[in-house]
Amino acid sequence: MANLKINKRESTAVINSLSGGVVPRIGLEHIAVGREREIKAFLQDLENIAEGGATFRFIIGRYGSGKSFMLQLIRNHAMEQGFVVADVDLSPERRLAGTNGQGVATYRELMRNIATKTNPDGGAMKLILERWISGILTQVAQATGKRPSDDGFDDQVEAKILEVVKDMENLVHGFDFATVVTAYWQGYRADDDEKKDAALRWLRGEFAVKSEAKSALGVRVIIDDDSWYDYIKLFAKFVADIGYKGLFILIDEAVHLYKISHTVSRQNNYDKLLALFNDSMQGRAENLGILMGGTPDFLEDSRRGLYSYEALRTRLVPGRAVINGFQDTSAPVIRLETLTTENILELLQRLAEVHAVHYKYKKTITAAQLQEFTNECVNRLGAKDLLTPREVVRDFIQSLNILQQNPQLTFKQLIQSSTFQPTRAGKNPDVDENSEFAEFTL
Repeated sequence: MANLKINKRESTAVINSLSGGVVPRIGLEHIAVGREREIKAFLQDLENIAEGGATFRFIIGRYGSGKSFMLQLIRNHAMEQGFVVADVDLSPERRLAGTNGQGVATYRELMRNIATKTNPDGGAMKLILERWISGILTQVAQATGKRPSDDGFDDQVEAKILEVVKDMENLVHGFDFATVVTAYWQGYRADDDEKKDAALRWLRGEFAVKSEAKSALGVRVIIDDDSWYDYIKLFAKFVADIGYKGLFILIDEAVHLYKISHTVSRQNNYDKLLALFNDSMQGRAENLGILMGGTPDFLEDSRRGLYSYEALRTRLVPGRAVINGFQDTSAPVIRLETLTTENILELLQRLAEVHAVHYKYKKTITAAQLQEFTNECVNRLGAKDLLTPREVVRDFIQSLNILQQNPQLTFKQLIQSSTFQPTRAGKNPDVDENSEFAEFTL
């Protein structure tokens, strides 16, 4: 990291996000430490998806252990490798199943967050379609020598478009999906923005009634709570057919499923989760990866967690061959272990580098001081096992900010001050961990 190269946008995102206890969307590669085995496993998943397979994984870790960080890191890896990605945080309004639009609300959020390498900030649905059509226009022009204004040119373009969509018509809801994609091309060709917008609204699940969709696009169905996952599979196949590696979906804050108090509603969500899991693991989905982040309680609680559902418990419980201290990274559940002291020190070193580059000063903090800071956090918290990346990172960034803003203050004076109190990890007696606001994730 001696010659760290990070632009201002990335360094700003890293510092501002981490000091606020949330995960930056960009610049993660500059501060990623440890987790080599887990990352290797996820990269293998990406290879499998690109070859037409499907995967479903759970990342399990307690609050502040790095679940969301890992999700975002894998998201960035997937985009770099040519995947379309989409992410969503579950909430009381966004679930996997529901009778009041909670399921389709999750779908809509995923579609709003569609991103690619060239459009990493989301909202890439329209750009994906236009890039595909533009590519076909170029192919036809090169193959025929014709110009877009020549007779027959549009017919040849439409023939190539139909080759792609026809491949989907035999899938569940594939005919309607193909009809809407074709309608988008027709709007593109006729310069009809209203028709293109209608097609995009349908693909994003924004039509509320079937009659409106029939009037605008000639289709008799809309994407709803029951069918949204079928359209995820269709979209995965579609993007793979038009040149991307596949679709990678990241679902965070799965603890909200565990927090559903109504037993039947929670069971319905676990039924849907089982359907997603089985589809992926049994090969009924193509070019699709799903990664879900949750807490140990979400997984293991025998009363309300996934282990309360026998069909999921038997699929997710570790096998008898697993030895303490070792993890099968090819299993559907990956548990985030506590970072080692060496990992924490390397992380602090990288953060110090980013901070110095961002504020344009020469880094003076030493390895001994980083060790002293870590020891101070551990000692004041009272137990090394309570230490999580979020607590250490947030306190460290704030300490660097104070030192940078107050040049007369020394590092030793700061961390040995009676007012220096590291953020406590673990259970806080003042926080209801079953409340919808209990998890703020790094």
